[in-house]
Amino acid sequence: MSVYELKNDEISIAVHSLGAELKSLKRLDTGTEYMWCGDARYWNRTSPILFPFVGSARDKKFRTKGQTYSMTQHGFARDMEFELLSRTESEIWLGLCSSEETLEKYPYAFFLKLGYRIEGRRVTVLWQVENPGTETLPFSIGGHPGFNCPIEEGQARDTYFLDFGRIDQIISTKISENGLALSDTDRYELTEGRLALTDHLFDHDALVIEGNQTPTVSLCRPDKSPYVKVTMDAPLFGVWSPAGSPVAPFVCIEPWHGRCDNEEFTGTLEEREWGNQIAPGEVWTASYTIEIA
Repeated sequence: MSVYELKNDEISIAVHSLGAELKSLKRLDTGTEYMWCGDARYWNRTSPILFPFVGSARDKKFRTKGQTYSMTQHGFARDMEFELLSRTESEIWLGLCSSEETLEKYPYAFFLKLGYRIEGRRVTVLWQVENPGTETLPFSIGGHPGFNCPIEEGQARDTYFLDFGRIDQIISTKISENGLALSDTDRYELTEGRLALTDHLFDHDALVIEGNQTPTVSLCRPDKSPYVKVTMDAPLFGVWSPAGSPVAPFVCIEPWHGRCDNEEFTGTLEEREWGNQIAPGEVWTASYTIEIA
C-alpha cells in the first residue's frame, strides 16, 4: 500500500492506494485539516469510493443473469488495492480492474479509474468507468467524503449549518432501520438556503436528497460563512453523520449516481433506481469538486 501526496501553493492532499481514498486535504497557510481522520470510535473511513453499489441491496443480495449474488453495503472497491496509473504535480489517477475475485461477487468486467486534480483551493474528484467486456455493464458509483465539523476547536457542531444554495426547502427520502429507502419523505424548510446541524438531524440515518434538487452543498461556521463547498453533477446525494452520543465531529456530503434499494424492490440489478449502464467498449465519466475557504 502507498500514500501519494499532491501540493500546490494553497493546499496539499494525500491519497491512499487502498480504495484510492482521499485521506487528507490541508490548507497550507493555516495548517487546517479539512478531512475527517477516520477515528474508528465514530467511523473508520475518510472518503471511500462506493462501487459497484451505492447503499444496501435488499437482503444484501442482488439478481442478475438469472442468478442471485451477495453484496455488502456500498460495494467492494473501497476495500481493494488500486494501481497507480499516472501522476503529475497537479493530478493523479489510480485504477482497479475486474478480476477473478470481483467476478465471483459481481459478474461483470470493468475498469474503474479515480482521479484527483488540485487547482488553487479546489480538489476535483474524477470518476471514469470503462466497459472492457462484451455485454452491458450495470453499476452504481458514489463518493463519501467526510469533513471535520466543527472545523475550529472549542466550537460545537450544533452551531454549524448546511447551505444548499438558493432554494427554500429540501425533500429527503426516509431510510429504514435496515438501510433501505422508504416511500415516505421528510421536508426541511430552509432559511436563506441553510439548515441548522442539530444534534438529532441524523437520528434516522442520512438525508437522501434525490432528483437534482441542488448542485451544491456547503458546511458553514456559526457565523454562516462556508468553509467547505461540494459541487456535483450527481442526480442525488446524501448528507450523513453517525447518530448517537457523543456527537460525531464530522459530516459527510456524498455525491451519488445510485442509491440503496427500496424496501419493496424485487427487480434485477439492471432495474435498480438511479443505476447506470455502459455498452461494451464505452466509457462513463463524472466528477465533483471540493473547495475550501
